[in-house]
Amino acid sequence: MKNRDSRHNKKIRKLIVLCVLCGIILTVSTYAWFIGMKTVDVTSFDIKIATTEGLFLSMDGENWSYNLDAINADAYTGNANQWLKEEGEGLIPMSSVGDMDATASRLKLYEKGSLTATPGGARLLTSRVNNFVDKVTDSTEYKEGKGYVAFDLFIKNLSGNEYYVDNNPKNEEAIYLTANSAVKVASSGKANAGIENSVRVAFAQIGRVKAEDAKSTPDVITGITCSDVETDGVKSVTGICRQAQIWEPNDTAHVTNAINYYDTACLTRKTTGKNVIDSASYDGACKTITNGTAYPTYAISRAISVEDEVNIYDGAEFNSYAANTTDFAAYAAADETTKPTYKLVDYPYFTDTMKDVTGTSRQSFMTLAPNSITKVRVYIWLEGQDIDNYDFASLGEAISVNFGFTKEQLSQDDIPGYDGPDTNITPTPDEENGKEDNA
Repeated sequence: MKNRDSRHNKKIRKLIVLCVLCGIILTVSTYAWFIGMKTVDVTSFDIKIATTEGLFLSMDGENWSYNLDAINADAYTGNANQWLKEEGEGLIPMSSVGDMDATASRLKLYEKGSLTATPGGARLLTSRVNNFVDKVTDSTEYKEGKGYVAFDLFIKNLSGNEYYVDNNPKNEEAIYLTANSAVKVASSGKANAGIENSVRVAFAQIGRVKAEDAKSTPDVITGITCSDVETDGVKSVTGICRQAQIWEPNDTAHVTNAINYYDTACLTRKTTGKNVIDSASYDGACKTITNGTAYPTYAISRAISVEDEVNIYDGAEFNSYAANTTDFAAYAAADETTKPTYKLVDYPYFTDTMKDVTGTSRQSFMTLAPNSITKVRVYIWLEGQDIDNYDFASLGEAISVNFGFTKEQLSQDDIPGYDGPDTNITPTPDEENGKEDNA
């Protein structure tokens, strides 16, 4: 037993912190923007999380462990988690640029309101998903809408003794997306439809409290919102609510059928073609799409109306019509008067291409404060504005989502001549059944 513990401790020291969320199996019959709002049938679902020493996970803010079966773990009373397990529930295409509603502590998502075929694609109308009006009974949590997955995950980071009250990423630790994070067709699904290529996963940090603090009770932890809270004249809850980090897996993958669909449906939109449904507004083929190359997603930043004259293929990289799009830097820098005038935004996702960078060039995925408990709301949806979200992608039927986090920028493969213990280890429930002493 002593030797086993010694080997285990070596693994922990090498890993530092690793958090893996895996096994989301979605059986889908979803449809792209073009078809009616048909629901997605979800028949099986599994989310398990594993972590090493120094990082504990919880669904209720009270019971902490290295391992977590998220969908079956006890969540706090009054939660608004949405798993889409009921018959008739399921995924429908949405769109988001990661904006947060500070009042409701919810991600802003937009869904199709109406769609009319045009000679060069389709005119798109959207409305905001209703996750900011109604609350769960006897709770302060706002209900989520339909058509996506959402749940609260509490992360206790015990590295370091200092706690920084201010909401400043410069005080926080870099977290990296593990190289084995992936979204793919599940074994029960059908390959070559491309449904996995339009998945998005967002991590919205709502707020945090000091990990080791008598004031950080379970009720305080679960009740964290985007707003600061003061207790006895001292800030006891730090509201975060910054732009959500969104992961785009398979950013360079485009199945042949998706490419052919795009080539058939898309036509170049003239710079003078303001009327989105007028055939005179279009002329000639759109720019080509090639498998193995990443393309932008012009995601929706607000509700789109008839007067906006938006085509689903609008954008310099597709139908060449740039009047309805803007780059994210301009959008992020805009004031509250200008920002609502933008429609489609070239959103800079964290992509698989970034995830696969090695060595010191590896980019961090997000940051977490030391000695803290952070409330993170996780969202999973199908991005309707992704070029891979086409009508027949629904035939793929099932996808699996696996992702994890580590604090280590470098792996053993980055170190020339490394001959020490294997660092590419993920603790399993058999190895790690540790639970934090809540006494």
